[in-house]
Amino acid sequence: MREMNNGDNIKILVSGDSISKGVIYDETKNRYIVLQDNYVDTISTKIRCSVKNVSKFGSTITRGIGKLERYISKENPDMVLIEYGGNDCTFNWDEVADNPYTDHLPQTEIKIFETALRETIELLKNIKVTPVLMTLPPLNADKYLEWVSKNNPIAQSNILKWLGNVAEIYYWQEKYSLVISKVAEETHTKFIDVRSAFLQFPDFTKIICRDGMHPNRNGQKVIADKVMDYIKTGYDYLLIKKPSTI
Repeated sequence: MREMNNGDNIKILVSGDSISKGVIYDETKNRYIVLQDNYVDTISTKIRCSVKNVSKFGSTITRGIGKLERYISKENPDMVLIEYGGNDCTFNWDEVADNPYTDHLPQTEIKIFETALRETIELLKNIKVTPVLMTLPPLNADKYLEWVSKNNPIAQSNILKWLGNVAEIYYWQEKYSLVISKVAEETHTKFIDVRSAFLQFPDFTKIICRDGMHPNRNGQKVIADKVMDYIKTGYDYLLIKKPSTI
């Protein structure tokens, strides 16, 4: 990897979906908004290096990584935080509700997701850029089902017929997060275990939006704290030192 030290003008690129974009559901406005103090903006105020966020709402790994080479060429980063999986693992729930007795595929099949992760890691390491993966925050399965069924009892019933059990939503999404940690371990790539940070809460659903999938304001803070823990452990020289008080 490229040598990162005190004298370098360090650049960090964040490539992800709506979670890294900072999207939350504002219950007062009844719509999605981009949180101003999202985790990327928060960490950028605490470290003395450039942080560029190229995350996109609704992005899958194939869409996001497909644009990554262009961003790398333009920004020349030292490190890339990679946060995908939430959109990759989802299904077209309207189609599921309409046809609960047929097969349906996620936006990105899990083997394709794993291959894309491995190829991205290889690409970055070959050009001496440090890749850092991020695991997925857990879903609130009950709220998520309500959200994707648009609170329509018939649609919800049909989706459940296809799923078998509402908990399958949680476990299916968890499989993608497990792929991320598995690929990180097998490729000797650093990763930030966001999921474990959420699961340490007695009731993690309190830091998830009403849609059951996006971390809320407090959830974004949990991610920020976890990323800062990673930086403090391996890159403490990037921290903005506050003057000591007497």
